[in-house]
Amino acid sequence: MLNIKLAALPAMSLLLCQCAISSSARGSGGPPNMGGPTMEERNATIASEDIGNFYYGRRYYVQNTRFWGYLRSPRQSADKAELVIMREDRKLNPDRLSEDGPLGKNYGFDQNYEYQITGKYTGETAYEPNSNQFLPVFLLMEYEVIDTNPGWFFSPADHYNPYSITLLP
Repeated sequence: MLNIKLAALPAMSLLLCQCAISSSARGSGGPPNMGGPTMEERNATIASEDIGNFYYGRRYYVQNTRFWGYLRSPRQSADKAELVIMREDRKLNPDRLSEDGPLGKNYGFDQNYEYQITGKYTGETAYEPNSNQFLPVFLLMEYEVIDTNPGWFFSPADHYNPYSITLLP
């Protein structure tokens, strides 16, 4: 009887560890892991942004999904940003690379990069099966990297998990 209890101990420990990791990865506890400015600093930056015929985009990479990330109009807060699927008829996404490439040279290398994006919403929606969402389609025409490490996206408490959607407005 004692041998059975001792044999079950490693399995129970592994199960408990997996629960703790999974809970933290969903953003339901622990310290923020994206860093960045204070809420006041971010609001001031947004209030003083350049305006024009473009969008601010933040790449949001979650493995096995095909959405690109979030777009928002200049001087619009991130909670108004829309998760989009990019149409690449005119311009390829900056990370249009192999999914099996070496680290930093593979699809999704630009997770959380901030871009100035030129293009237009097509009026279409597309189904993204791995996240089970219908999302607006955006025709990409040009992009320019603004910041490769802007920190948190919606809140200083943001947690990023590359395997599940954790960043929502």
